Amino acid sequence: MTDLQTELLDAERRLQQAQRDGDVAALDLLLDDRLIAIGPDGTRFRKSDDLDAYRSGTSRIDTLVEEDLAINVVGATGATFALCSVSGTFNGGPFAARLRYARTWAYDDKTGWRIVAAQISPA
Repeated sequence: MTDLQTELLDAERRLQQAQRDGDVAALDLLLDDRLIAIGPDGTRFRKSDDLDAYRSGTSRIDTLVEEDLAINVVGATGATFALCSVSGTFNGGPFAARLRYARTWAYDDKTGWRIVAAQISPA
């Protein structure tokens, strides 16, 4: 595994922990300001939407268990593909599902890996 692959794997694991903890400060560092994400219901989100949902409590992760993870790095672009069992609150209502997360990450020497795009789909 190359250094960038190891760093991307670490970033993905830090992201999952920040989601579990509802750690808005950590999420702020891992999400690029230009982020566009598509949720499991097809809704488009920006970074500010995600952070606001964690701050307000309308989104909360009670459990997130990674079942499978694949990573790919090409130059300064990375992708992670995670299959997770997740439960908590989404848009203010309870949920439990197996979800596939496809995330595109960009690497910068100053900020490290940050997510620029994401797609979340039911598994």
